[in-house]
Amino acid sequence: MMDETEFWELIDAARQRADGDSEDQADLLVERLLGMDPDLVLDFARHFEARYNRACTWDLWAAAWVLLGGASDDAFDFFRCWLIGQGREVYEGAVHEPDSLAELLDDFDEELDGDGEELGYAADEAYEQLTGTVAPDLGIAPAPPEPLGVPIDLENDRALAERLPRLWARFGPE
Repeated sequence: MMDETEFWELIDAARQRADGDSEDQADLLVERLLGMDPDLVLDFARHFEARYNRACTWDLWAAAWVLLGGASDDAFDFFRCWLIGQGREVYEGAVHEPDSLAELLDDFDEELDGDGEELGYAADEAYEQLTGTVAPDLGIAPAPPEPLGVPIDLENDRALAERLPRLWARFGPE
């Protein structure tokens, strides 16, 4: 059974070796997961999915919107994967208070950062390579159909600046 600490250690080790590149981080994670029992890979997948679902909030979507200069449904999905890839401190801080990303992120380059799509597939890829079959249903609650929290008009700069003042001041449009 993989616990939360082991999950974050895998995420952190891969991020450090990948030097901030999400695709490299995903490849390194797959590499590490291939050395594990398939049941542990499913445990990793459950940890990842639970955190991915927990990050489905309006405030985090607004944060993604500010950081990326706009964020479609898919871009927000990939942003949540990227957020997990940033490690426990950044992830937990952002989920607790999305505006704290203004302090938690050293820098942010919308060309390089914010898209962790490949991270979202790492466990499935490893499981499939290990077993030759598609990963079974993880048995955890699905993501909410709508983001949690108070809805926000993502195309309203004023609403974004009011909801996330520190993030807007640091990463909003010039």
